[in-house]
Amino acid sequence: MTRNCIGWDIGGAHLKAVLLNMDGQVLAATQVYCPLWRGLSELEIAIDKILQEFNADQHAVTMTGELADIFASRRDGVMQIAATLAAKLHGEVRYYAGRYGFVNKDAVKEYWLDIASMNWLASVEYAARKAAKALFVDIGSTTTDIALIDNANPQIKGFTDATRMQCDELVYTGVVRTPLMAMAQKISFAGQMTNVAAEYFATAADVYTLTGDLNPAENMAETADGADKTIQACACRIARMIGCDADDAPLASWVELASSFKKVQLEQIRQVLLKQMALLKDCLGLQLIGAGAGAFLVAELTLKLDLEYCPVSDFITGFDKDAVDMAAVCFPAYAVAYLSIKDSGVFA
Repeated sequence: MTRNCIGWDIGGAHLKAVLLNMDGQVLAATQVYCPLWRGLSELEIAIDKILQEFNADQHAVTMTGELADIFASRRDGVMQIAATLAAKLHGEVRYYAGRYGFVNKDAVKEYWLDIASMNWLASVEYAARKAAKALFVDIGSTTTDIALIDNANPQIKGFTDATRMQCDELVYTGVVRTPLMAMAQKISFAGQMTNVAAEYFATAADVYTLTGDLNPAENMAETADGADKTIQACACRIARMIGCDADDAPLASWVELASSFKKVQLEQIRQVLLKQMALLKDCLGLQLIGAGAGAFLVAELTLKLDLEYCPVSDFITGFDKDAVDMAAVCFPAYAVAYLSIKDSGVFA
C-alpha cells in the first residue's frame, strides 16, 4: 500500500474524495453522486467506486450526510456512517472533530457532535493558513458556507448548523439542488413581476445550465421531473415555475428568466457577505476566496463588492490541473486530508 491519504467529505447528495501524497500534493480528486436519503447502500456503492481508483493507507473523514432523513437523529447518522466506513476502509481512519482536531473511530461516539457537519471548518482552517484577511465562500450544490478570516484566524460565531444558520454563516442556497421556489416568491419576466409557483418544478441546475455557468460534470443530481439535462429540458422546467410551457416564448426568454433567478441568488449572498464585512474595522486588503461548484458566483460577487478574488485552486498544489480544479470543487475533502497529514507531523 502506498503512503497516501484520502480525504473524504460525505454529504447527503455527493461523496467527494481527494487523494494526497505525503507532501500534500493532489494526486486525484473526484465526486460521486450519492443520494444518501435512499439508504446506506448508496454510500457503500460510492465508496467502492472510489476505492477502485484510489489507493491509500490513511483516511481523513468529514461529513454532513448525518442530516439525511434516513437517520433518526444526527447522532444516529454519524454513528451509522462511521460504522459503514469501518467496514469499507482499510488502514488508519481519522475523523475531523473541528476544534478538537482528529479522533479515531473509537472516539466517534464521544465526539459525534463535533464531527457532525464540520466540513466547512476544515476548509476555513486551511484557508486561514493561506490568507490573512478574507471572506471564505464555498457555494456547493445545496448550501453556501461563509466564514470571515482576520489576522489569519477564523472569526467564527457558530459551530453547529443551527447556530450557523442563525448568524448567516450557513445559507441554504446552492447551484444544483436548490428548488427555484426557495429562491424567490416573485421574479421578473418579460418586463414585469410574476409570482413563482410553490412547486418542485425546477432547480438551480436548470438556471445555470441555461446561463452556461454550470460545468455539466458538476451537475450530478437528478432533475426535478426526472427528465434529461438538455437546454430544452431545462427551459421546459423553468417555464413551469411561472405557469408557462417552453414553447410559449423563444428560448432567449427562458435564458432571461434564468438570469433573473441568478440575479436574485447573487443578491441574497451579497447581502450576507455585506453583513460579514461590517464586522471588520476596515476592508483594506480583504480577499474573497471562492470554492465549490458555485465558485463562479463568488467571482462575480467580487465585482459587486469591489474586492480581490482568489480561487481556492490557487492554494492547492498538484501534478494535474484537472485534478487540482476538481479538488477545489471538493475542497473540504482536500482540506481535511491536508490537515490530517499536517496534524500527524508527516511534513512541516
